Amino acid sequence: MTGSVVIAGLGPGADDLVTPEVTAALAQATDVVGYIPYVARVAERPGLTLHPSDNRVELDRARHALDMAGAGKRVVVVSSGDPGVFAMASAVFEAVEAGPPEWRELDIRVLPGITAMLAAAARAGAPLGHDFCAINLSDNLKPWALIEKRLRLAAEADFAMAFYNPRSKSRPEGFAKTLDLLNDACGDDRPVIFARAVSTPEEMLQIVPLSQCTPEMADMRTVVLVGNSTTRLIERRGAPLVYTPRAVAP
Repeated sequence: MTGSVVIAGLGPGADDLVTPEVTAALAQATDVVGYIPYVARVAERPGLTLHPSDNRVELDRARHALDMAGAGKRVVVVSSGDPGVFAMASAVFEAVEAGPPEWRELDIRVLPGITAMLAAAARAGAPLGHDFCAINLSDNLKPWALIEKRLRLAAEADFAMAFYNPRSKSRPEGFAKTLDLLNDACGDDRPVIFARAVSTPEEMLQIVPLSQCTPEMADMRTVVLVGNSTTRLIERRGAPLVYTPRAVAP
């Protein structure tokens, strides 16, 4: 087969944070597939067809990309951040596994991108400087009971945490439950970072003690970073620096 599929991460928002590798893949593409706002970040040009689609059709989008690659197209499937973090890489491979045998012979590559949690952490300092975990708070593809279990275990293990998709208009109660659980499980006032639209003109960064966090501080463009029990705040003129020490006392 002469076609190919590149699954590419566009980073958190700023053009400067798109890797040269991804830029080169987009320059060679005949077709770009992805969620509407992500495809909108790709410049139109002769010879390139854009295929934007809704957020809840990941498998359909993946199959469409694989079909076009099977027909000889050079397809780029775009995600924000990194395509392997709550994004399209898994959807493409799920489609490959369940699809026709010829899809397994396609040239398929994953190109990494800068994730929203890493961009947000860099803005604040180094809150993910020791062991950490990332949890998607959306219950669209998994039950809330599993999310709650993972939150409790992560707090018990004293991980710093990064939360994706914290609060949507259709399920605002989930993040309220998350904050209640953390206040109960953590038992301290560790710093929490609300990083909205990092690296875009709408960027906003708030650093708030856990006990003072409210659900309204987050939306679907916000990544929430929660420190562990050792995470520290360095006060200075302007915004403080937040970091988690690399060493843990025995």
